[in-house]
Amino acid sequence: MSSATVVHGMPAVQVRSPAATTEPALVRWTLIGVSLAFLGLFLVVPLAAVFAQAFEKGIAGYLHSLSDPDALVAVRLTLLVALLVVPLNTVFGVAAAWAISKFEFVGKSLLITLIDLPFSVSPVVSGLVFVLMFGRQGWLGPWLEAHNLRVIFAVPGIVLATVFVTFPFVARELIPLMQAQGSDEEEAARLLGASGWQTFRHVTLPNIKWGLLYGIILCNGRAMGEFGAVSVVSGHIRGHTNTMPLHVEILYNEYNVVAAFAVASLLAALALVTLVLKSLLQWKVARQLALSADDSPEPQTSEVSETSEVSVRRER
Repeated sequence: MSSATVVHGMPAVQVRSPAATTEPALVRWTLIGVSLAFLGLFLVVPLAAVFAQAFEKGIAGYLHSLSDPDALVAVRLTLLVALLVVPLNTVFGVAAAWAISKFEFVGKSLLITLIDLPFSVSPVVSGLVFVLMFGRQGWLGPWLEAHNLRVIFAVPGIVLATVFVTFPFVARELIPLMQAQGSDEEEAARLLGASGWQTFRHVTLPNIKWGLLYGIILCNGRAMGEFGAVSVVSGHIRGHTNTMPLHVEILYNEYNVVAAFAVASLLAALALVTLVLKSLLQWKVARQLALSADDSPEPQTSEVSETSEVSVRRER
């Protein structure tokens, strides 16, 4: 139902009642129930099952599984790969986003397309590409073997494969943000005599810091959990090239269920920490935007604008 409200000196305004723009209570509660049931069935229950299976033999069995030498090697290798991959992708993401959002150049559309390539290519296919390039029978394989260099079935291959599947995350978070901000502040800083590094440090970086941290968190989470590409290039050498996801697969295939779920629970805990940090960043950004909106000055009136325009004309 809608009613007409008449104000003296103004035409009638149609005021729509809230009931006309909201769904019935039955529909709302049905949608909420279906969403909660879906999340509980496909997210909460499997996650609880992982931790339940991990502690099936108690805390002693859980700690014994994690203290296994092969498990410790897998944890160290996973953290090492993330430690190498995240800074590389951060540098690339910032450079690519800055180039795409601040400059016009030939091949810009191609660069954007290539950044999205890992989202459309299977990780297994990307791993096979690196095997074709750096494997013993690959394009660079004979040269690498002649110089006693090893990429495939070694840590460098794992790092390269992980870099490939994770490099869009930082760039894809920063590109729309920097495009929306424009380049006016950077141009003003350069006109005031600031160098390129000073402009980036004091102007660009403060404006993109939350988006940058958000992209880094997503990149780190994917780097630690990557399976497909790493599985192809690692060789599954136990105690040497197995990351945590690969170690979980080997333990499960050997019917060592408790140890497999113990390592999986550690990986899930790292993912939950990543999710918490991501949620805190989202809350922080939303809060900062709300405070900025509250503290923003009122726009100038048309009289002030006309006065400023007259002053500029007189100066000319």
